[in-house]
Amino acid sequence: MGVPAFFRWLSRKYPSIIVHCVEEKGRECNGVRIPVDTTKANPNEVEFDNLYLDMNGIIHPCTHPEDKPAPKNEDEMMVAIFEYIDRLFNIVRPRRVLYMAIDGVAPRAKMNQQRSRRFRASKEGMELTEEKTRMREEVIQRGGYLPPEEIKERFDSNCITPGTEFMDNLARCLRYYVADRLSNDPGWRNITVFLSDASVPGEGEHKIMDYIRRQRAQPNHDPNTHHCLCGADADLIMLGLATHEPNFTIIREEFKPNKPRPCALCGQMGHEIKECQGVAREKRGQHDEFADAMPVSEQEFIFIRLCVLREYLARELTMASLPFPFDFERSIDDWVFMCFFVGNDFLPHLPSLEIREGAIDRLVRIYKDVVHKTGGYLTENGFVNLARVEMIMQAVGVAEDNIFKKRREDDESFKRRMKEKRQRMKREQQGPAYLTGGQFAPHALGRGLQPDAVENARHQAYGMRMQSNRDAAQSLKAMMRNGGGGNFPGPSDDGNSRGVKRKADSDDEPEPEDNVRLWEDGWKQRYYKTKFDVDVSDEGFKQKVVQSYVEGLCWVLRYYYQGCASWKWYFPFHYAPFASDFQDIQGMFSDFERGTKPFKPLEQLMGVFPAASGNFLPETWRNLMMSPDSSIIDFYPDDFAIDLNGKKYAWQGVALLPFVDERRLRAALADVYPDLTSEEVRRNSLGSDLVFVGKSHPLSDFIQELYRAQCHEPTEVPAELCHGIQGILSLDDDPILPDKTVSSPIPMLRDIGQNSAIGVKFKDPQFAEGFVFKAVLLPGAKLPTNVLKPEDWDRRENQPWRPQLGFNPNRQQAHLDQSGFRALGHSLRNQHGGQYSNAPPPNNYQQQGNYRSPRTGHHQAFQHSRSGGQLGTPPSFHHQPHFPRHQQQQQQQGYHGRGGGAHGWDRAMQSQRAAYQHSANRGGGPGPGPSGYQQRFHQQRSDWREQRDERGQQYQAHSSSNRGGYPAPPPSRRYVWK
Repeated sequence: MGVPAFFRWLSRKYPSIIVHCVEEKGRECNGVRIPVDTTKANPNEVEFDNLYLDMNGIIHPCTHPEDKPAPKNEDEMMVAIFEYIDRLFNIVRPRRVLYMAIDGVAPRAKMNQQRSRRFRASKEGMELTEEKTRMREEVIQRGGYLPPEEIKERFDSNCITPGTEFMDNLARCLRYYVADRLSNDPGWRNITVFLSDASVPGEGEHKIMDYIRRQRAQPNHDPNTHHCLCGADADLIMLGLATHEPNFTIIREEFKPNKPRPCALCGQMGHEIKECQGVAREKRGQHDEFADAMPVSEQEFIFIRLCVLREYLARELTMASLPFPFDFERSIDDWVFMCFFVGNDFLPHLPSLEIREGAIDRLVRIYKDVVHKTGGYLTENGFVNLARVEMIMQAVGVAEDNIFKKRREDDESFKRRMKEKRQRMKREQQGPAYLTGGQFAPHALGRGLQPDAVENARHQAYGMRMQSNRDAAQSLKAMMRNGGGGNFPGPSDDGNSRGVKRKADSDDEPEPEDNVRLWEDGWKQRYYKTKFDVDVSDEGFKQKVVQSYVEGLCWVLRYYYQGCASWKWYFPFHYAPFASDFQDIQGMFSDFERGTKPFKPLEQLMGVFPAASGNFLPETWRNLMMSPDSSIIDFYPDDFAIDLNGKKYAWQGVALLPFVDERRLRAALADVYPDLTSEEVRRNSLGSDLVFVGKSHPLSDFIQELYRAQCHEPTEVPAELCHGIQGILSLDDDPILPDKTVSSPIPMLRDIGQNSAIGVKFKDPQFAEGFVFKAVLLPGAKLPTNVLKPEDWDRRENQPWRPQLGFNPNRQQAHLDQSGFRALGHSLRNQHGGQYSNAPPPNNYQQQGNYRSPRTGHHQAFQHSRSGGQLGTPPSFHHQPHFPRHQQQQQQQGYHGRGGGAHGWDRAMQSQRAAYQHSANRGGGPGPGPSGYQQRFHQQRSDWREQRDERGQQYQAHSSSNRGGYPAPPPSRRYVWK
């Protein structure tokens, strides 16, 4: 959905909807990878029935990732997609259905956005190539070093579009993947797998929604099915609410901003291409073995619980004293509809409604004020009541002028704060006006830095005085040259700027010119003249824009609740009207044209591809994009303008591309259709969904009987054999059958010799034209238990909030006891060898009294750190440190860190003491009797003593005075249990 900030706003306003996933990892034993057993219970303590994958959200990060090296070829891309699906399956562990949907041919309304994205991607790729060439020349001229330029074919992500060879190969690979998992993975044994590849028309998420809608309308559907949908688009949240299923969860990658990316020129981290200096890369590893390794952190997943979002909305949308019965399900539909005004994939957002400015909250407030006058809800089952919508729009229109002025004030305030922040950071980087250097330079305490040796202090002091005099003279000259003005370079400024008056706005970034100026009077006149090139007095044109937008609102809501109402409708403008222009809209829409058909795959490629991606098309079709004599050459401009439309970045702007005329396109393609080969004709045809089951599935025998009987008539699925799922089956032309070898389309993967999967074509249940799917809770649906607590309602953004791990709110959080802290600190601070070195711990630990100092000859009293309760009290310190500076701090402040200047280790031990005492209070049992740990210690003391004796003997070879070894434990009388 075209609302980049929607999920951020939603997660901040309703934080309890987020649950972090608990993921069980596979293990390795003797170099053999042991996969996760997905037949076991879900570690998130919830069981899902159906898992739906919006595959395009998986394909893009696997083929051209941003945070790790890209796959070298197409085969590695396919394997990465398989591993991604495996990981999702391990987290969710569905028990009934796995539905994989790839974007097919989209409706015409969506193709405009696809066209804009693909033209932008092509333009940005060419601009990046030009910038890399220019920067490489500049860096080399300055004498910098750059690695030799690799001759590598750039992966064109535009190939992830229906009709290309890449998508056709992906469909074959997914068929192989499903057959392999059904044959070899026990967790897939009873799963029904649906595959809707790119040959099936429709967007992936809407094919999933269409499946859910049609299954809900069947008499055998389980109303308490727990759905889980995977995808990162914000519109999935709207679609999930629109199903009115009580148990609906979304899983997506956790968004982590500001991920480091390597420079596109030198490949090093820490800077962008425009900041590249051509510095030689530092050696990574002893033998530079990590030269090609990127810092990769595995992406984590989160759950979005729509049942909790429903709880939030129930509190927010509930209204008292209504002139009609309150229906929460209807109010949810109205909330989804109002979110369309702030942007979606099919319509531009209204100029006065920005998600970052609280537009949805404003709409909800207006809705609750106006709904008493409307006499009912705005929508019903995906159909819009335009008379009631007009009242909402007029209320927004009244506030438009104030909204624009407030937006300007906020922008100016933000710029002022950013300018002050940049100046403050600049001053902090520069430091004071004068700072001593060399042997008198200040050093931070506690970092172990030794000051420079004092040499010729008088000469150093003389240079310091002369430098101060020179800086003062330069400042005075600059002030006199500038006429005594206050803006002059100080002593720490660059010498090249001496005597030049600094501009007041030198720290400001260049601002794009805004000719509309919505915050000034006459904004509507300037808007229509600048954006549409018409006068505001042209009421006929304004009504045409408003009518198209009203049609778009009706089309989008119908698309979400009933399916695609028209494959050919689209919004024919780049910009939206104002809310105040929505007048007399009740009669502007009646219904959509019926019987429209989607484009064919290659036709869609011609409608959305730029000429630079023409290599994915047949040669004669490609010439229509490039030949000057082509009748549709104007559809494929080499360059195009991007209107920032009040935004800051180009990706937020509007790509001013010409709209494709369907009639002209089809007329031009009619001449080149005969040139298609048989393979291209196959890729240009529309396909159907496939369903796969394993040999142990109850439906497997039924499908095998269809193949044995060569039944070419469509057959309905017996609901009792497939968890109540219904549909129509037909034989596949190239089926996957049991006991028949399935060839691997990827050379690095083996063929499936013992296949137990079977596949067949599937078609969703069909309904009569005009059938309306009800947007209601189904009879028998059980609402989940409320999870929000009173404190969840009053939480604010600036208050601390701890995300929940898994679906069990009472899950015990893991914590380290004292021995864990000691082992961790030993591993991290040990510098004598590897992570598990046998060297003794550093001196800080020797001062605790737990170990005998290797530098002392007497036997030190061994004190155990746990002396009561479960964890006991923190260790005490009996030895003086070996560092003079540390000893002085002890004498002045006391060793235990009293006062603000305590040593860092002392402060750490203070915090540990509080943690230990807290754990002891939590874990210690009541009464004076011995704790559980004390009992375990008495039982294992003898074994422990023997192990320590053996360990001490191992270190005797190092020194006759037992230096560097662990001492044997003292007699039991040394332990004083309280």
